[in-house]
Amino acid sequence: MLKEVPFVPLTWTDMLYLAPEFLLAAVFVLLILLDLLMPRRITRLTIGWLTLAGIAGSLLLVVLRMVDMNQGGVSGEAIQLLGNSYRVDDFGSLLKIMFLAGTALVTLLALGSVRDDEAITARAEYFYLLLPALIGAMMMASSGNLVTLYIGLELLSLTSYILVGLKRKSSLSAEAAFKYVVTGGISSAMLLFGMSYLYGITGTVDLGGIAEALPAALTDFKALAYVGFFFIIAGFGIKVAAAPFHAWAPDVYQGAPTPISTFLAVIAKGAAFAALFRIIYSTLLTLRDEHAIVADDIWLALLVLAAAAMLAGAMAALRQKNAKRLLALSGVVNTGYMLVPIGLSLSVVHSSNFSEFVYYFIAYLFMTIGAFAVVSAVSRASGNDELRSFAGMYYRAPWTAAAMVVFVLSLAGLPVTGGFFGKLFILLGAANAKAYWLVVIIVASSVISYYFYFGFVRQMFMRSGSDEERIRVPVETGIVIWVCAAATIALGLFPGPIMEWIDVVFSLQSDLMMLG
Repeated sequence: MLKEVPFVPLTWTDMLYLAPEFLLAAVFVLLILLDLLMPRRITRLTIGWLTLAGIAGSLLLVVLRMVDMNQGGVSGEAIQLLGNSYRVDDFGSLLKIMFLAGTALVTLLALGSVRDDEAITARAEYFYLLLPALIGAMMMASSGNLVTLYIGLELLSLTSYILVGLKRKSSLSAEAAFKYVVTGGISSAMLLFGMSYLYGITGTVDLGGIAEALPAALTDFKALAYVGFFFIIAGFGIKVAAAPFHAWAPDVYQGAPTPISTFLAVIAKGAAFAALFRIIYSTLLTLRDEHAIVADDIWLALLVLAAAAMLAGAMAALRQKNAKRLLALSGVVNTGYMLVPIGLSLSVVHSSNFSEFVYYFIAYLFMTIGAFAVVSAVSRASGNDELRSFAGMYYRAPWTAAAMVVFVLSLAGLPVTGGFFGKLFILLGAANAKAYWLVVIIVASSVISYYFYFGFVRQMFMRSGSDEERIRVPVETGIVIWVCAAATIALGLFPGPIMEWIDVVFSLQSDLMMLG
């Protein structure tokens, strides 16, 4: 029986809770007006810096709200807006902080590269279109029902399609945008199809309502529930570039401007993970007795997807000679790692799923943005994205080469970096959950990845470049590289306190369990 959903108006207090999103929207509108009214030569970089200022302001508001909700070191109750359609909780706030920080670094990277990229003609749009995409990612992290989630997803996706195709003078960029639109449309169709099935059998789009109605619905409509969840997993599988849904990623990352490739690899991927985590854990954790097998099957499907991503991404990367395509396939492998905590479910011996996921996502954010920043600097100097352009880099830019070694070590999962402890926590979690077959795959994919990650090291230290001219790194790009390198090392030096802080802040009961 369908539930009647009452209309809940937005109050002034609610608008204060939504201040981070509203600030980004206001800055977006302001920058459009500036772009229309002011001379082009003035607005190009001015808009970039104003975009960065807007993101910093929104980040400050999220942090202040999170501090206010966790006074005294105790996790606060979630704030429900618009009839629980939108939630302000620690789950969403932690991920929003990552999205905002990551987009700030991407914007700074774009400021360092846009001056020399003649293929980008719409340079103001290059910056301010990041804002609605970021709002969409934040909505996905805080959505309490399927409709709000889908609106956020489409806001992120539609803006990303435009950003990928901004290099109007590049045929690769046009091809990348076309492929991304097609695969993105297929992903959205799969998600809508799966969501419609969940709505059909439960009579509600609210995640808490689905959790309440699902046990009764499974009595008569178990097959339809499987269809709904599997289509949702497939739709998000495309968004996060998990094998076998990853074929679009190398082409799109290669054709898009490097900062936009970075945004897709980190922020868009993280938003899809946030939505998938919230849907799966909000609806399946309450299934008990004879219905528990449905939840077990869905979590097993996630683990199989994770294993496929780790192995397929690692094997495909072995043959890559293009740096951006290699990092795209590296993202496929890392997608597999981040799917593991989601697919392991909760048990008496393993309950740190969220902290494992967030820690690895933080490490992934910094090491991936840092690696793309180095690729941006090298391709700017050499005019191409091929691995051979890194040849002799130790002699041409020794400090930048040293930073790249840090990112490579972290991506490969070697001590003492954030990537090492991120993989270690996930591997130990799988071992505690007795998923030993998954432990073997994690280790195997990591060993395979050493070969293609150390391709960067071989080129930088063991090959002589044909062009011995020094690589000049723009100031903004250099800031991004060293912020990411410092964060990657810090995560490797202090993993314990960070994990403990995440565990203290996050509460499964108040953040993900939405039963009324």
